Amino acid sequence: EAMEESSQGSFVTTINEEYETICWGCGLNLVLPSYAPVFKCGWCGAITNQNPVRLETRNFGLRRFRDRCFVLILAVFMLFVICGGIWAAFPVVFSISLACGIFHSVTAVSLAISTLSTFILVAFKCAGKPIDIVYGTHPGVGSGALNNYTFCHHCSKPKSPRTHHCRTCGMCVLDMDHHCPFIGNCVGAGNHKNFIAFLISAVISTIYAAVMCVYTLIHILPPLENQAAYASDMAHANSLSVLRVVKNITLAYIANAIFVSVRGLVLVYLFVASFSVAIGLSVLLWQQLSYIYEGKTYLSHLSSQGSEEDGEKSCGNLLKFFGCPLLIERYLPTIRNLRKRHKT
Repeated sequence: EAMEESSQGSFVTTINEEYETICWGCGLNLVLPSYAPVFKCGWCGAITNQNPVRLETRNFGLRRFRDRCFVLILAVFMLFVICGGIWAAFPVVFSISLACGIFHSVTAVSLAISTLSTFILVAFKCAGKPIDIVYGTHPGVGSGALNNYTFCHHCSKPKSPRTHHCRTCGMCVLDMDHHCPFIGNCVGAGNHKNFIAFLISAVISTIYAAVMCVYTLIHILPPLENQAAYASDMAHANSLSVLRVVKNITLAYIANAIFVSVRGLVLVYLFVASFSVAIGLSVLLWQQLSYIYEGKTYLSHLSSQGSEEDGEKSCGNLLKFFGCPLLIERYLPTIRNLRKRHKT
């Protein structure tokens, strides 16, 4: 850069437009036509960011402590639903009939084992460790070997396009979907299937618990005084009067609630808690399956918002994710073609 003084007292600056830098991926010296904070190597395809954004690490301990508390709360809630349901519901179920009690016992134990085992797997299994690859030497890095790779300055390792650094776990996670504080772990390539299995098992378990609570409450609540009259009104009522009869029955049961024992109160609380958790987990499960159907993760969905990039939406993505046989996928194009013809 040179500066010359003109006759009028002003300064004229001459700028060299070529900048020389080094690619972290292959170690080659690159000559750029102009300064750029982010550039892509023409040989290995690695992306270099000369002004990396440092992630905050001040609250790392607080985030880990928060996750541990959430994991403990979720574990206590699952144990409460299991133990509370056994104490409150199963004596009543076995009093109805032995076969009914055995059936519900086997179902409850199976769902409890499935939910707890998948929760332990998704919470303590590695979310996905990136593959260690050679970088930094031109002879060892082939052409396009690090295409769209970036460099993590925290882990001092390359990051593949679908790898992200989690500031809570303090590591890079392959195919990271999100960090879930309730399991105290990231959801990535290593435990994504376990996370979906946990959601499915938890949704079925909470719905079953809610149904069992209602079924048991019906048998322990005091009988209605005008039960025959309510049944007759329901049989001869139209749409508007049906709502009125249902309202009267609900108010009658609420009026009898003062006679409900401690067992009944526990069942009411279990129903409200299980039903609300089932709704929330169902929404989360549907969201996860939608992203898998689109061939994306939650983070890739956020990064693609506002852009024209759109993944290929296909049921084959779901089959590939769950490891189903690819023979089923050959029937899917026929279904898609039928839909297109119907639209046209």
